[in-house]
Amino acid sequence: MNDDDPYLSEEEQALHARLKVLQQEHADLDASIEALMLMPVPDQLMVARLKRKKLTLRDEIVKIEAIVLPDIIA
Repeated sequence: MNDDDPYLSEEEQALHARLKVLQQEHADLDASIEALMLMPVPDQLMVARLKRKKLTLRDEIVKIEAIVLPDIIA
């Protein structure tokens, strides 16, 4: 689906934009966690906080995807 699709309402376009932002934040957190884990002595508290934030973002992504991408029963 194209973001420039004229058939999308403003609300749907906003959801798509929010989804992209959340997905990018999720990927950034993943990279941050990976970089922390490569340190000789990783800060386990920071890793745990980032993982918790990553899970929160994932939950929000799933909620938005459920709205934007309806189930298709074949």
